[in-house]
Amino acid sequence: MSQRIIKLNKLIRTHLGEIFQRELSLKPGVFVTISKVDTTPDLRYTRVLLSVFPFKDSQYVLKTVGKEKYSLQGALNRKLVTKPLPRLVFQIDSTEEKADEIEKILLQI
Repeated sequence: MSQRIIKLNKLIRTHLGEIFQRELSLKPGVFVTISKVDTTPDLRYTRVLLSVFPFKDSQYVLKTVGKEKYSLQGALNRKLVTKPLPRLVFQIDSTEEKADEIEKILLQI
């Protein structure tokens, strides 16, 4: 991965974190963290992995982010000065949930 992509990923993660705090309205008790940002080498798409607590609300968060995707994209585009501007693709990061399942299995052994 090139240094440019690595820097862009960090920049997108920072800006999206600020935008989420300011503009994303979620129900009380639901917390969202941007766990990973991965931009394609041609700068066309950026995959944003979201970690949700509690995990059972992950579909609610994905639906809410999907509804506000264009306003989030617009806010990010105003902050970035790169061409082309990458399109955001949001996904749920289920690493924590899988780790909990493995831990439960190990405790049963």
